[in-house]
Amino acid sequence: QVQLVESGGGLVQPGGSLRLSCVASGNIFNIYNMGWYRQAPGKQRELVATITSGDSTNYLDSVKGRFTISRDNAKNTVYLQMDSLKPEDTAVYYCVADDPSRRYWGQGTQVTVSS
Repeated sequence: QVQLVESGGGLVQPGGSLRLSCVASGNIFNIYNMGWYRQAPGKQRELVATITSGDSTNYLDSVKGRFTISRDNAKNTVYLQMDSLKPEDTAVYYCVADDPSRRYWGQGTQVTVSS
């Protein structure tokens, strides 16, 4: 079993920055892909960013150039650096991790962008 714990969410003004962290623990040896989803109230969950075991990345079009996903394998941690935040980025952000058997989900962390 894998456990994912997110942190770093909060309230920021438009144009501000946040860095989300997700620490994986448990049986993490076979994890090969990680990413971030987000879900705003009343809206569909959407995939924000992914990163493979080889550090190949992909991003939702609306966050390209503003968000950066990275991973530190020594710390079993994936990050989402969010710059130039907009009100439409407001959502609960969920860390995900894949192994050959299943997808694991974190508990979510709230990001609110408001003036």
